[in-house]
Amino acid sequence: MSPVNPERQPIVSVRGLKMHFHIKSDKGWPWTPSRALKAVDGISFDLYAGETLGVVGESGCGKSTLARAILNLHPATAGSIVWMGQEMAGAPPAQWLSLRKDIQMIFQDPLASLNPRMTVAQIIGEPLRTHHPEMNSDTVMEKVRAIMQRVGLTEQQINRYPHEFSGGQCQRIGIARALVMQPKLIVCDEPVSALDVSIQAQIINLLMELQHEFGLALIFIAHDLAVVRHISHRIMVMYLGHAMELAHKTALYTDPRHPYTKALLSAIPIPDPDLERNKVVQLLQGDLPSPMSPPSGCVFRTRCPVATERCAQAVPELREVSPLTRIACVLA
Repeated sequence: MSPVNPERQPIVSVRGLKMHFHIKSDKGWPWTPSRALKAVDGISFDLYAGETLGVVGESGCGKSTLARAILNLHPATAGSIVWMGQEMAGAPPAQWLSLRKDIQMIFQDPLASLNPRMTVAQIIGEPLRTHHPEMNSDTVMEKVRAIMQRVGLTEQQINRYPHEFSGGQCQRIGIARALVMQPKLIVCDEPVSALDVSIQAQIINLLMELQHEFGLALIFIAHDLAVVRHISHRIMVMYLGHAMELAHKTALYTDPRHPYTKALLSAIPIPDPDLERNKVVQLLQGDLPSPMSPPSGCVFRTRCPVATERCAQAVPELREVSPLTRIACVLA
C-alpha cells in the first residue's frame, strides 16, 4: 500500500511547475523573436516520505526535465516547489546548497555519471567532503566502506576506477554516492534502462530495500511500465509536458481512465503467447507534436481516439475522478 497520508506534510509539494526554453532559429534573422519550447507545462503533485512516485511517458514528454527542475539543475520558469514547508522556487544558490545533502540523483548512464579520473573511494566520498568539510579522512573512509558494503560492493574495490566495473556495478557506485549523505529524497532518472534485464531486477530490489531501510522518498522515471509498477506506489503519466493521469498503481493498471494511459498499458507485452496473440492494442495515430507548437486545449487531442471539439477549447486540469485517481480530461 502507498504510504500516502493526507494528514502528514508532504516532503515535497510541486504546484504549476513550468520549464520553458527559448529557442532561436538558425534560419531566421537576428531580430527574429525566439520561440518557447514548453518541456514541462504546469505539473503538480505531492510526494511523501517513504513513497515512490513513478513517472512514465514517451521520449520527449518532459520526464527528465521535470526531475532537473525539481532539483534546480534547470531553474524553473514558473511554479512552486515547497520542500518540507519551505518555498524553494527562485531561492538563491546558497539556500539550494544547504538543501543538496537532502536531495540526491541517480543518473541514466551509470558510467558517464562517474568521473573516470577518480577512484571509487573519491567518488563516493566527494559529497561528504563537500557538505561536511570538518569530517576527517578516517571518518569519510569509514562511511564510504559501510555504504559500499550496503549496496553490494566489496572493500577490495575501493581503489579501482569506473572503467574497471560493469554497468550494474557502476550503477551501484552511483547509488552509494547518492546514499552516503543519507538524503530524504532520491530522483532516479531511468536508472536501469542501460542495464541487462537480470541486472535491472537486482538494482530495483536494492532500491526498494534501501527505501524501506532508510525511509527514502523516490521519484522513479522509466519507460518500462512493468518496472514502474513493481517499484512505485503512485504513478504519473506525462505527455508533452503535461500530467495526463496520476493514480495509485493498482488503480492505474486495473482501471486506467485516460485514453493515453490505456494506449500505453495495451502495449505492455504479456508473457502468455495466447493472451499476447489475442489482446487488443490501442495504437495511437500520428506522431508526437512538437513542444514548440503544441495543440490548443488538450495536448493529446490530435492523437486521442475519443477527442471532440470540446477538447480543443481549454487545457484540462488534473482533477479527482475517484479516491485513488486524478486525470486531465474534459470527457472524464
